Amino acid sequence: MILNVSGRCDIVAFYSKWFMNRYNEGYVDVRNPFYPKLVSRIYFADVDLIVFCTKNPLPILDDLGKINKPIIFQVTLTPYGRDIEPNVISKGKIINGVKRLSEILGSDNVYVRYDPILINDKYDVNFHIRAFKSLCEKLNGYVKHIIVSFIDDYKNVRKNMQVLRLKEFDDEVLREIGENFSEIASKNGMTVQTCFEKNDLSDYGFISDSCVSSELAFRLTGKKFSKWKARNCGCAEMVDIGVYNTCFHFCKYCYANFDEKQVLKNIKNHYDNSSLLVGRLSGDDEIKIRKK
Repeated sequence: MILNVSGRCDIVAFYSKWFMNRYNEGYVDVRNPFYPKLVSRIYFADVDLIVFCTKNPLPILDDLGKINKPIIFQVTLTPYGRDIEPNVISKGKIINGVKRLSEILGSDNVYVRYDPILINDKYDVNFHIRAFKSLCEKLNGYVKHIIVSFIDDYKNVRKNMQVLRLKEFDDEVLREIGENFSEIASKNGMTVQTCFEKNDLSDYGFISDSCVSSELAFRLTGKKFSKWKARNCGCAEMVDIGVYNTCFHFCKYCYANFDEKQVLKNIKNHYDNSSLLVGRLSGDDEIKIRKK
Protein backbone atom coordinates (compact mmCIF):
# COMPACT_ATOMS: atom_id res chain seq x y z
CA MET A 1 0.00 0.00 0.00
CA ILE A 2 1.12 3.56 -0.75
CA LEU A 3 0.04 6.12 1.83
CA ASN A 4 -0.71 9.64 0.60
CA VAL A 5 -0.09 12.21 3.37
CA SER A 6 -2.02 14.01 1.92
CA GLY A 7 -3.85 15.41 -1.09
CA ARG A 8 -6.84 16.41 1.04
CA CYS A 9 -4.95 18.35 3.68
CA ASP A 10 -1.44 19.52 4.56
CA ILE A 11 -0.96 17.05 7.40
CA VAL A 12 2.78 17.72 7.59
CA ALA A 13 2.33 21.47 8.10
CA PHE A 14 -0.45 21.33 10.68
CA TYR A 15 -0.81 17.82 12.08
CA SER A 16 2.67 16.28 12.17
CA LYS A 17 2.40 15.49 15.89
CA TRP A 18 -0.84 13.59 15.22
CA PHE A 19 0.74 11.69 12.32
CA MET A 20 3.75 10.62 14.37
CA ASN A 21 1.40 9.54 17.17
CA ARG A 22 -0.45 7.37 14.66
CA TYR A 23 2.79 5.97 13.28
CA ASN A 24 3.98 5.09 16.78
CA GLU A 25 0.60 3.51 17.60
CA GLY A 26 0.89 1.46 14.42
CA TYR A 27 -2.36 2.39 12.69
CA VAL A 28 -4.50 5.28 11.45
CA ASP A 29 -8.26 5.54 10.92
CA VAL A 30 -9.78 7.36 7.95
CA ARG A 31 -13.45 8.22 7.49
CA ASN A 32 -14.89 7.70 4.07
CA PRO A 33 -15.67 11.26 2.83
CA PHE A 34 -18.88 10.02 1.19
CA TYR A 35 -20.03 7.53 3.87
CA PRO A 36 -18.79 9.05 7.16
CA LYS A 37 -19.79 6.11 9.36
CA LEU A 38 -17.52 3.84 7.33
CA VAL A 39 -13.97 3.97 8.68
CA SER A 40 -10.90 2.42 7.08
CA ARG A 41 -8.23 1.25 9.50
CA ILE A 42 -4.76 1.20 8.02
CA TYR A 43 -1.90 -0.55 9.77
CA PHE A 44 1.53 0.85 9.01
CA ALA A 45 2.80 -2.72 8.77
CA ASP A 46 0.81 -2.88 5.50
CA VAL A 47 2.32 0.37 4.15
CA ASP A 48 5.09 0.00 1.56
CA LEU A 49 5.71 3.66 0.73
CA ILE A 50 4.72 7.04 2.21
CA VAL A 51 4.23 10.03 -0.10
CA PHE A 52 4.26 13.28 1.85
CA CYS A 53 2.75 16.34 0.12
CA THR A 54 3.20 19.67 1.86
CA LYS A 55 3.86 23.39 1.64
CA ASN A 56 5.85 23.29 4.88
CA PRO A 57 8.10 20.31 5.66
CA LEU A 58 9.64 21.87 8.78
CA PRO A 59 7.37 20.34 11.48
CA ILE A 60 8.27 16.75 10.62
CA LEU A 61 11.96 17.04 9.75
CA ASP A 62 13.25 15.92 13.14
CA ASP A 63 10.98 12.85 13.11
CA LEU A 64 11.82 11.46 9.68
CA GLY A 65 14.57 9.25 11.06
CA LYS A 66 11.94 7.45 13.14
CA ILE A 67 9.97 6.34 10.07
CA ASN A 68 11.17 2.97 8.84
CA LYS A 69 9.52 3.14 5.42
CA PRO A 70 10.53 4.40 1.96
CA ILE A 71 9.57 8.07 1.71
CA ILE A 72 8.93 10.52 -1.10
CA PHE A 73 8.42 14.21 -0.38
CA GLN A 74 6.61 16.55 -2.73
CA VAL A 75 6.96 20.13 -1.53
CA THR A 76 4.85 22.82 -3.18
CA LEU A 77 6.83 26.03 -3.66
CA THR A 78 5.04 28.83 -5.46
CA PRO A 79 5.99 32.52 -5.71
CA TYR A 80 2.68 33.99 -4.57
CA GLY A 81 2.16 36.41 -1.72
CA ARG A 82 -0.40 36.39 1.07
CA ASP A 83 -3.08 37.67 -1.31
CA ILE A 84 -3.12 34.16 -2.80
CA GLU A 85 -1.62 32.05 0.02
CA PRO A 86 -2.65 33.80 3.25
CA ASN A 87 -1.09 31.46 5.80
CA VAL A 88 1.87 29.88 4.01
CA ILE A 89 5.18 30.48 5.79
CA SER A 90 7.98 32.43 4.11
CA LYS A 91 9.33 30.83 0.97
CA GLY A 92 12.87 31.19 2.26
CA LYS A 93 12.04 28.93 5.20
CA ILE A 94 10.43 26.40 2.86
CA ILE A 95 13.53 26.40 0.64
CA ASN A 96 15.70 25.74 3.68
CA GLY A 97 13.33 22.92 4.62
CA VAL A 98 13.70 21.39 1.15
CA LYS A 99 17.47 21.51 1.50
CA ARG A 100 17.29 19.69 4.83
CA LEU A 101 14.92 17.12 3.33
CA SER A 102 17.40 16.51 0.53
CA GLU A 103 20.20 16.00 3.05
CA ILE A 104 18.08 13.54 5.06
CA LEU A 105 16.38 11.58 2.26
CA GLY A 106 18.60 12.20 -0.75
CA SER A 107 17.80 14.42 -3.73
CA ASP A 108 16.20 11.53 -5.65
CA ASN A 109 13.38 11.39 -3.10
CA VAL A 110 12.52 15.10 -2.87
CA TYR A 111 10.37 16.76 -5.53
CA VAL A 112 9.35 20.39 -5.78
CA ARG A 113 5.94 21.28 -7.16
CA TYR A 114 5.66 24.67 -8.86
CA ASP A 115 1.93 24.24 -8.65
CA PRO A 116 -0.36 25.76 -9.72
CA ILE A 117 0.68 28.39 -12.21
CA LEU A 118 -1.88 31.16 -12.46
CA ILE A 119 -1.64 34.25 -14.62
CA ASN A 120 -3.01 37.69 -13.79
CA ASP A 121 -1.82 41.30 -13.94
CA LYS A 122 0.41 40.89 -10.88
CA TYR A 123 1.66 37.36 -11.52
CA ASP A 124 2.32 37.51 -15.25
CA VAL A 125 4.49 35.19 -17.32
CA ASN A 126 7.66 37.27 -16.80
CA PHE A 127 7.10 37.16 -13.04
CA HIS A 128 6.90 33.38 -13.18
CA ILE A 129 10.03 33.06 -15.30
CA ARG A 130 12.01 35.17 -12.82
CA ALA A 131 10.57 33.30 -9.85
CA PHE A 132 11.27 29.89 -11.37
CA LYS A 133 14.84 30.89 -12.18
CA SER A 134 15.43 32.07 -8.62
CA LEU A 135 13.91 28.89 -7.19
CA CYS A 136 15.99 26.56 -9.35
CA GLU A 137 19.21 28.42 -8.63
CA LYS A 138 18.62 28.24 -4.88
CA LEU A 139 17.86 24.51 -5.01
CA ASN A 140 20.60 23.55 -7.45
CA GLY A 141 22.20 20.38 -6.10
CA TYR A 142 19.35 19.66 -3.69
CA VAL A 143 16.51 18.84 -6.09
CA LYS A 144 16.59 16.94 -9.37
CA HIS A 145 12.97 17.13 -10.43
CA ILE A 146 10.27 19.81 -10.52
CA ILE A 147 6.59 19.18 -11.24
CA VAL A 148 4.59 21.98 -12.87
CA SER A 149 0.83 22.29 -13.20
CA PHE A 150 -1.69 24.96 -14.11
CA ILE A 151 -4.63 26.26 -12.14
CA ASP A 152 -7.87 24.29 -12.52
CA ASP A 153 -11.51 25.30 -12.36
CA TYR A 154 -12.30 24.21 -8.81
CA LYS A 155 -15.21 25.41 -6.70
CA ASN A 156 -12.83 27.38 -4.49
CA VAL A 157 -11.23 29.01 -7.53
CA ARG A 158 -14.59 30.24 -8.79
CA LYS A 159 -15.42 31.55 -5.33
CA ASN A 160 -12.17 33.54 -5.19
CA MET A 161 -12.15 34.99 -8.70
CA GLN A 162 -12.18 38.57 -7.41
CA VAL A 163 -8.86 37.87 -5.71
CA LEU A 164 -7.34 35.62 -8.37
CA ARG A 165 -8.36 37.79 -11.38
CA LEU A 166 -7.28 35.01 -13.71
CA LYS A 167 -6.23 35.42 -17.31
CA GLU A 168 -6.40 32.69 -19.91
CA PHE A 169 -3.33 30.74 -20.95
CA ASP A 170 -2.85 31.41 -24.66
CA ASP A 171 -0.33 29.64 -26.89
CA GLU A 172 2.26 32.39 -26.50
CA VAL A 173 2.18 32.22 -22.69
CA LEU A 174 2.50 28.43 -22.79
CA ARG A 175 5.41 28.70 -25.22
CA GLU A 176 7.23 31.20 -23.00
CA ILE A 177 6.72 29.04 -19.92
CA GLY A 178 7.70 25.87 -21.75
CA GLU A 179 10.88 27.20 -23.34
CA ASN A 180 12.11 29.18 -20.35
CA PHE A 181 11.27 26.69 -17.61
CA SER A 182 12.87 23.85 -19.55
CA GLU A 183 16.07 25.82 -20.15
CA ILE A 184 16.26 27.07 -16.56
CA ALA A 185 15.71 23.62 -15.08
CA SER A 186 18.34 22.07 -17.35
CA LYS A 187 20.94 24.69 -16.44
CA ASN A 188 20.40 23.81 -12.77
CA GLY A 189 20.64 20.05 -13.20
CA MET A 190 16.91 19.42 -12.98
CA THR A 191 14.22 17.82 -15.09
CA VAL A 192 10.78 19.37 -15.26
CA GLN A 193 7.45 17.72 -15.94
CA THR A 194 3.74 18.27 -16.08
CA CYS A 195 1.33 15.86 -14.45
CA PHE A 196 -2.11 15.10 -15.89
CA GLU A 197 -2.19 18.39 -17.85
CA LYS A 198 -3.82 18.94 -21.23
CA ASN A 199 -0.92 21.32 -21.90
CA ASP A 200 1.91 18.87 -21.23
CA LEU A 201 4.65 21.10 -22.73
CA SER A 202 6.57 18.05 -23.97
CA ASP A 203 7.38 19.92 -27.18
CA TYR A 204 9.62 22.16 -25.06
CA GLY A 205 11.51 19.39 -23.29
CA PHE A 206 9.11 18.74 -20.41
CA ILE A 207 8.57 15.18 -19.25
CA SER A 208 4.92 14.13 -19.42
CA ASP A 209 4.46 11.63 -16.63
CA SER A 210 2.59 10.90 -13.40
CA CYS A 211 3.65 12.47 -10.10
CA VAL A 212 4.08 9.01 -8.54
CA SER A 213 4.21 6.52 -11.37
CA SER A 214 3.92 2.78 -10.95
CA GLU A 215 7.49 2.54 -12.22
CA LEU A 216 8.74 4.89 -9.48
CA ALA A 217 6.77 3.00 -6.83
CA PHE A 218 8.26 -0.30 -8.04
CA ARG A 219 11.77 1.13 -7.91
CA LEU A 220 11.27 2.18 -4.28
CA THR A 221 9.37 -0.84 -3.01
CA GLY A 222 10.00 -3.72 -5.39
CA LYS A 223 6.23 -4.14 -5.67
CA LYS A 224 3.85 -3.56 -8.55
CA PHE A 225 0.94 -1.18 -8.06
CA SER A 226 -2.12 -0.58 -10.21
CA LYS A 227 -2.98 2.89 -11.45
CA TRP A 228 -5.06 5.10 -9.17
CA LYS A 229 -8.65 4.61 -10.29
CA ALA A 230 -10.04 7.29 -7.96
CA ARG A 231 -8.15 10.04 -9.79
CA ASN A 232 -7.53 8.64 -13.25
CA CYS A 233 -4.27 10.61 -13.41
CA GLY A 234 -1.88 7.76 -14.10
CA CYS A 235 -0.35 7.76 -10.62
CA ALA A 236 0.08 4.53 -8.73
CA GLU A 237 -2.81 3.55 -6.44
CA MET A 238 -2.58 5.44 -3.14
CA VAL A 239 -4.65 5.73 0.02
CA ASP A 240 -5.20 9.30 1.20
CA ILE A 241 -5.47 9.72 4.97
CA GLY A 242 -6.43 13.40 4.92
CA VAL A 243 -9.76 15.15 5.40
CA TYR A 244 -11.22 17.88 3.21
CA ASN A 245 -11.63 21.33 4.79
CA THR A 246 -8.90 20.91 7.40
CA CYS A 247 -5.99 22.92 5.96
CA PHE A 248 -5.27 26.32 7.49
CA HIS A 249 -3.21 27.64 4.60
CA PHE A 250 -6.43 28.96 3.00
CA CYS A 251 -4.87 29.16 -0.47
CA LYS A 252 -7.30 30.79 -2.88
CA TYR A 253 -6.80 28.14 -5.57
CA CYS A 254 -7.14 25.06 -3.33
CA TYR A 255 -9.36 22.15 -4.34
CA ALA A 256 -9.39 20.50 -0.90
CA ASN A 257 -10.72 23.53 1.00
CA PHE A 258 -14.02 25.01 -0.05
CA ASP A 259 -15.53 26.15 3.27
CA GLU A 260 -13.26 28.17 5.56
CA LYS A 261 -15.80 28.15 8.40
CA GLN A 262 -15.80 24.36 8.27
CA VAL A 263 -11.99 24.38 8.32
CA LEU A 264 -11.99 26.31 11.59
CA LYS A 265 -14.62 24.00 13.03
CA ASN A 266 -12.64 20.93 12.00
CA ILE A 267 -9.43 22.32 13.49
CA LYS A 268 -11.18 22.71 16.85
CA ASN A 269 -12.33 19.10 16.54
CA HIS A 270 -8.82 17.75 16.04
CA TYR A 271 -7.10 15.80 18.80
CA ASP A 272 -3.49 14.70 18.63
CA ASN A 273 -4.31 11.46 20.45
CA SER A 274 -7.30 10.49 18.27
CA SER A 275 -6.97 7.77 15.65
CA LEU A 276 -8.90 10.07 13.29
CA LEU A 277 -7.63 13.38 11.94
CA VAL A 278 -10.92 15.04 12.84
CA GLY A 279 -13.06 13.97 15.80
CA ARG A 280 -13.07 10.62 17.51
CA LEU A 281 -14.55 7.22 16.80
CA SER A 282 -18.20 6.62 17.71
CA GLY A 283 -19.83 3.41 18.87
CA ASP A 284 -21.79 3.06 15.63
CA ASP A 285 -18.80 3.49 13.32
CA GLU A 286 -18.10 0.55 11.05
CA ILE A 287 -14.37 -0.13 11.00
CA LYS A 288 -12.86 -2.12 8.14
CA ILE A 289 -9.20 -3.00 7.88
CA ARG A 290 -7.76 -1.79 4.60
CA LYS A 291 -4.88 -3.76 3.10
CA LYS A 292 -4.44 -1.96 -0.22
